[in-house]
Amino acid sequence: MLPSFYQEQFIEAGCDEAGRGSYAGPVFAAAVILPRDFKHPLLNDSKQVGEKQRLILKEVIESNAIAWSVASVDAEEIDRINILKASFKAMHLAIQQLKVIPEFLLIDGNRFPAYQKIPHCCIVKGDGKYASIAAASILAKTYRDAYMDKIHAQFPQYGWNSNKGYGTPEHRIGIEKNGLCVYHRKSFNIVPAQIAIQF
Repeated sequence: MLPSFYQEQFIEAGCDEAGRGSYAGPVFAAAVILPRDFKHPLLNDSKQVGEKQRLILKEVIESNAIAWSVASVDAEEIDRINILKASFKAMHLAIQQLKVIPEFLLIDGNRFPAYQKIPHCCIVKGDGKYASIAAASILAKTYRDAYMDKIHAQFPQYGWNSNKGYGTPEHRIGIEKNGLCVYHRKSFNIVPAQIAIQF
């Protein structure tokens, strides 16, 4: 079972994002403040947890967290400011929306621009090491997946209900046949090189 906290002194929020490497759709981030005694046997990095378990955990986290929030930055803004800045912006928005102000931030990854003056610690692969980051990864992933399912209905030719916007063969074939749509990240250079016209 993952340890709940990095430190015991301050109110600690875990933060993580989902969808950074995706070809389409927003990047989502979540921030979660868990109770001191929070434990759940299924809780882990969202990539290590099946979809059914993620949905169970989503309900458990939302019911038990002291505070939680989810935010996103859309593809248009990702193209404008770049994906790294967009990921940080989504994290900052999620922290800003928390109903309880954290005193310490536990961030998944290796760098993070400070949010206001709240001290933070970056943990590489932190979503598999601390419960609050794992909880944030579950919320970011489940909310993003639901969003991709919703826009799949608008653009079913890309298979977003299964690939969630990532560069799977199915998605790449959809791009080759149909080009890019409004939800694609144009700055990701994902259009295949034009095939030479045969004469």
